[in-house]
Amino acid sequence: MPNIQIPLISIYMGSTSDMPVMRKAAEFLNAQEIPFEIHALSAHRTPNLVAEYASGAQKRGVKVIIAGAGGAAHLPGVIAAYTPLPVIGVPIKSSNSIDGWDSILSILQMPSGIPVATVAIDGAQNAAILAMQILALTDPAIAARLQTFKEQLAQKVVKADAELAQEEFAFRVK
Repeated sequence: MPNIQIPLISIYMGSTSDMPVMRKAAEFLNAQEIPFEIHALSAHRTPNLVAEYASGAQKRGVKVIIAGAGGAAHLPGVIAAYTPLPVIGVPIKSSNSIDGWDSILSILQMPSGIPVATVAIDGAQNAAILAMQILALTDPAIAARLQTFKEQLAQKVVKADAELAQEEFAFRVK
């Protein structure tokens, strides 16, 4: 097991009920060997802890923050208010959301000066990929792993297309 001291990415979620979605970000970062921290902190129930963690993230070595939340989804914006680091918001379709639209609009419609990059509803893996792309700008090792990941994505599509070519249809034109 590697001895990891400094998290490069911080993952936050509004509650542990968001973990099934946010786990995708953690699993991707883990597979890419990118050190991260992960916390469940509520913008409404633990605002002081959110402020403490967000304002101290840069000092801990964090370079990018991923924040997921459902419902009113204030967590990403509150975090962005307390840090100069880039924040990527993951709107979550939760039990108290309106099909995730309330979450996406809460994260997307930030006031001028407090930007939050926003991915698709339940798009935690894309948030992790975007965070990796940000890190890759200044880290050649991460850039190389990102390139490998992108090549593997392309290979999957080529393989799927080859398999599709084997499908037989009476009126298919090849």
